[in-house]
Amino acid sequence: MKLQKLRKTIFLQILILPLLLSLSGCIYLVVGGIGALGGYVVSPDTVEGITENEREIVWDAAVEISAIMGTIQERQEDSGIIIVDVGGVDVTITVVALGQSAVKLRIKARKAFLPKISTAQEVFVKIMSEVNE
Repeated sequence: MKLQKLRKTIFLQILILPLLLSLSGCIYLVVGGIGALGGYVVSPDTVEGITENEREIVWDAAVEISAIMGTIQERQEDSGIIIVDVGGVDVTITVVALGQSAVKLRIKARKAFLPKISTAQEVFVKIMSEVNE
């Protein structure tokens, strides 16, 4: 009897979860680790994560990967912003120091006002892979 009730409760929770996520407007998902990359947060057009590297290391990796993947439109090291065109997608990379040993890397990707999360994830993963080498 208890097992049947438990199954019913789990089934209802599984059905309700997608409904709640679709009604919430702005969905954030915490994605588990990808190897040594650690976790990162995904919203409709942005991927962001925190790394325990120096800001200069993350900045240099972001500039290098940006130049390889596309055309750098704007680069402001003092404010930590790189704007790059990756195959027609406008990508904004933000590198922010959170203290002595933590840096937040934020990648936002849009094409004609529409989010391109796959491009943001690809850029994020490549930068973090470069940082962790």
